[in-house]
Amino acid sequence: MKKTIYKLACMLSLAISMACNTAATKTEEVKLTDDQRMEWWREARFGMFIHWGAYSMLGGEYNDSTCWGGAEWVMDKLDMTIEEYEKYPQQFNPVDFDAKKWVSLAKDAGMKYIVLTSKHHDGFCLWDSEVTDYDIMDTSPFKRDIVKEMAEECDRQGIKFCLYHSITDWHHPQAQSVFYPDYNIGQDDQTKSNPEFPEYFRNYLKPQVGELLTKYGDIGVIWFDGEWIADYTTEMGKEMYDYILDLQPQTIVNNRVDKGRNGMAGFNVEGNFAGDFGTPEKEVPATGIDEDWEACFTMNGSWGYKPSDDNWKSDTLLIQSLVDIVSKGGNFLLNIGPDGLGNVPIESVDRLKTMGAWIQTNGESIYGAKASPFERPEWGVYTSKENVIYAHVIDWPADGKLTINPSAKIVNATILGAEHTKVQVEGNTILLPKQAVNPFVSVVKITVGSQPA
Repeated sequence: MKKTIYKLACMLSLAISMACNTAATKTEEVKLTDDQRMEWWREARFGMFIHWGAYSMLGGEYNDSTCWGGAEWVMDKLDMTIEEYEKYPQQFNPVDFDAKKWVSLAKDAGMKYIVLTSKHHDGFCLWDSEVTDYDIMDTSPFKRDIVKEMAEECDRQGIKFCLYHSITDWHHPQAQSVFYPDYNIGQDDQTKSNPEFPEYFRNYLKPQVGELLTKYGDIGVIWFDGEWIADYTTEMGKEMYDYILDLQPQTIVNNRVDKGRNGMAGFNVEGNFAGDFGTPEKEVPATGIDEDWEACFTMNGSWGYKPSDDNWKSDTLLIQSLVDIVSKGGNFLLNIGPDGLGNVPIESVDRLKTMGAWIQTNGESIYGAKASPFERPEWGVYTSKENVIYAHVIDWPADGKLTINPSAKIVNATILGAEHTKVQVEGNTILLPKQAVNPFVSVVKITVGSQPA
């Protein structure tokens, strides 16, 4: 009884705090333009996604079966009941978790922001929630607020702290279909509904988002997922979007805050949908998108920790994916899936170290770079900044002759990381050394007479 009273008191205090924050915001008439809100994000270009929770203990395996696809879906894919799954949050004790190590790993890789899963579809929360006991402090023996520690460490190291939050919740009775558990509880059947879902939205989902925005400082991005369920509506999405900006006017929100905005399809058509950027998942659009967008990738095939999945992407593919995405005007959000103790797989660590070394040399061609002003050449891709274009050479010319788009009026050219290497310019051809200077992608910095069209 005392804990219930305490929780109610905390919720009342939170509501008062949110109301005061909203009132202060409106009184001060803080209004940022979309460009001002998006400025840091467009400059960053590269961020870390972290999928982590109680499901990380299972590694995608249960009762001698291994789930297909992402291991974070193990509860759904292996048809675990709520009672069966609840045992794992009760045992979740990630004694090796070290926020400093995680944030340093991202920073050394050249990443400028981190998106941490505050709550995935399983409903278990990685912060000290005042709305529920199904969280890291009340259910788990760990008794440490993961979101708090990550927020503080990101602030210390100068990394933007952002949060993923699932709209779907397999644990909350008002978010489950009335047909549960007689059908697959996940994405396979999107027609089932729960008439109490509006109460979940009003009394659980929104207040939890409010907690995250009022307890942990400035949040760079709220990254929603799970909007596909039948009960979630576009009206709810717009209400949530406005609610977030009332609490933190500078926060950016992905397009999955709105109904059916998963990925690219129909993104921001004539401004009718809420959200600030598109979210193609595990794909790069052929020609980019005419809006801000971010491609999110796994390093193997799973977002959550899955030791049985050894289909790791190569260093080369990851670096080339980064330059391809930026050349099309997008950001790259690359995922890690730590294990149940809090350790990042060594395969992920090694790849991030390699990417960090490449970015240390070539970062100026990525950070703040804009989409290519030209069509894609056969040898690689372009990025651009003011009177500079960056030629990202993936296929080094055998004769050393790099042909640049004829509309570029070349003034001079250098190779990043090899500025003392002699480079000659003959019209729109740059004469390069016979061998590539970088085993992944070599970058030629080209100053032009005027900003590329």
